[in-house]
Amino acid sequence: MNINKTSKLLYEQESYLIRGACFDVYKAFGGAFKEKIVDRSLTKALEKRGLKIEDQKRINIYFEGEQVGCYIPDKIVNGIVILEIKAKSFLTKQDIDQFWKYLKGSEYKLGFLINFSPNQLEIKRVVYDTARIRGKSA
Repeated sequence: MNINKTSKLLYEQESYLIRGACFDVYKAFGGAFKEKIVDRSLTKALEKRGLKIEDQKRINIYFEGEQVGCYIPDKIVNGIVILEIKAKSFLTKQDIDQFWKYLKGSEYKLGFLINFSPNQLEIKRVVYDTARIRGKSA
């Protein structure tokens, strides 16, 4: 029996292009440069793929439906995906938890926490969509 499972990823095309741009930058630089250089290079690689990039855009953070502050992610891609860039030895649980909370407090559904480490490229694709919906109905 041949079952063809097709799972649709949230913002699949953008996700694919973001990952490709990250790999291109990492292939060129590895983890040799500071975050600012990697950040600028990633913007160029993303734009080359036809993506619209907003750097350091303020986004509102909400608590119980009310705006309580703002967060400034490194990038927003096509107005729908948050990117947070790191250039450190490794991502910590605290980095991942903090990014999850940024996504949770905003109206965005998808984010990427990307670390251009000297050892490897780490890409964490974080979806905060169904969890937000469950929270509103509970």
